[in-house]
Amino acid sequence: MSQFNPQVAEQAVQWLLAMHEAPLAAEGQQRFERWLASDGEHRRAWEHIQGVNRRLRGVDAPLAHAALNAPHLAGRRQALKYLLVVAMGGTVALALDRQDVLPPLVADLRSPVGERRHLSLSDGSQLQLNTASAVNLSFDERQRRVRLLEGELQLDSPPGHRPLLVQTAQGLITAHGGRVNVRQLKHRTRVAVLSGNAQVAPSRSVGYPLSLEQGQQVEFDDHHWRPPMAMDANSSAWADGMLVASHMRLADFLGELSRYRRGELSCADEVADLLISGSYPLADSERILDLLEVALPVRVRRFTRFWVTVQARA
Repeated sequence: MSQFNPQVAEQAVQWLLAMHEAPLAAEGQQRFERWLASDGEHRRAWEHIQGVNRRLRGVDAPLAHAALNAPHLAGRRQALKYLLVVAMGGTVALALDRQDVLPPLVADLRSPVGERRHLSLSDGSQLQLNTASAVNLSFDERQRRVRLLEGELQLDSPPGHRPLLVQTAQGLITAHGGRVNVRQLKHRTRVAVLSGNAQVAPSRSVGYPLSLEQGQQVEFDDHHWRPPMAMDANSSAWADGMLVASHMRLADFLGELSRYRRGELSCADEVADLLISGSYPLADSERILDLLEVALPVRVRRFTRFWVTVQARA
């Protein structure tokens, strides 16, 4: 049986599901074609998963139908695992599951790039997902737990309930009512307490949890936390559809903005350290780029809609 790099196989399955749910728009088709042409293994994995898909369509079995028509929750999760097992072999698929490659793809709730979602949970808590975010939910008589698989969330929990738990790759946040913002970074988690209080426990720490009060934020990995600090003005601005900068480096500003749009967004080294301040509506990232040319001595070069760079003004 063919074997592929787990990440490539996951990408192939994700493209298959995207095409199964709806025809790709022009932007999506271009992204797919770029992915397909960028590596020979991409094409081989795509051809293989297409063959798997054709074979499943010819099989009169409940599991095959589930793999093709599963809903977004548990059935879809099992269907995806089945597709990966068929496409890659059981050993590789199990490794994917252990390494948390699968969960963002088969999450209970997801938000696409550039969009936000707002949901009322069964206990009355309010959950907001930022751009490109994914969570799993475990709500029953024993616990209230949200597992952040990627991206960023904001939770508003009414007082008087059991603590609300947020699990990330680095540890556990326990919120005792109020509102918390949690962002999954590459190798660490950032937590900001907007109201109420919370505790942070890195997954491999043997000490006591760190207590955070309203207005504090902290970053931590699976062993340690950094010293708590005052909450950044931009920590929760996204929930109101804004990107807030206060003497932010242009390179960092563009890094934040790039979360809300597809494609490549970068700047030249000579302008990376320019400072920018202001509040910008995330609904129109093109307008934000235009405003950069007014606020700073830069010009924005758009090679395509998906390839934009900011350079020094001549």
